Amino acid sequence: MDQKSFITAPIAHPHALPNVESYSETKKKLIAEFIGTYFLVFAGTGAIIVNSLTESLTHVGVAITFGLVVLALIYSFGHISGAHFNPAVTLAFLALGEITRREAILYVSTQLIAASASSVTLLIMFGNVSHLGATIPSGTWMQSFVLEFVLTFVLMIVILTSAVHSKAVKSFAGMAIGATVALEAMFGGPISGASMNPARSFGPAIVSGTFSSLWIYLVATTLGALSAALIYTVLHEEE
Repeated sequence: MDQKSFITAPIAHPHALPNVESYSETKKKLIAEFIGTYFLVFAGTGAIIVNSLTESLTHVGVAITFGLVVLALIYSFGHISGAHFNPAVTLAFLALGEITRREAILYVSTQLIAASASSVTLLIMFGNVSHLGATIPSGTWMQSFVLEFVLTFVLMIVILTSAVHSKAVKSFAGMAIGATVALEAMFGGPISGASMNPARSFGPAIVSGTFSSLWIYLVATTLGALSAALIYTVLHEEE
């Protein structure tokens, strides 16, 4: 596995002594993760709010917005932090040994804080419209749980095979991942909201007070990403 891949930057040995450079690099990564997660939630859930107010974007427009913002952010911050912007992705990389436990904790904390800050911004701008874009099942919880598991599994597989594998054409990874997000949001959105990202669901839910189904989007997405990491390891174990 290529440690200098498009998504994952080289990291210090977990037992190495901390130094000024490592703290500086960590700070840069966390700033990138904060900005990226903030804008992902701001643009994506903001599109849901704007469409609710104006009916000008449509569901397809919202899905494309999510895909385009992910594409842009990967090319903007991939070389700095790995462009996770997603706790499920971060935990999958931790399971694969791509990042340290300390770094994973800092990433996930930053992502959740950034998503919440973004939702607070939208609340101030528009009020509690459409629950600030919170993900809410339209059918049974089981439908949304399975759908979120599958969607996140597929997304994580695309991330690993297009941006991490040594034979991947990494310059196209941003387009592959962004297109996957848009595609899955188009057909999964009407059922589950197509979260694929615990932070994307956490921020709007916490700020809008919509907690009833939040556990689905925390558990199913994380299990989907971890399962994808396991399958990826099995497929490429000889490498």
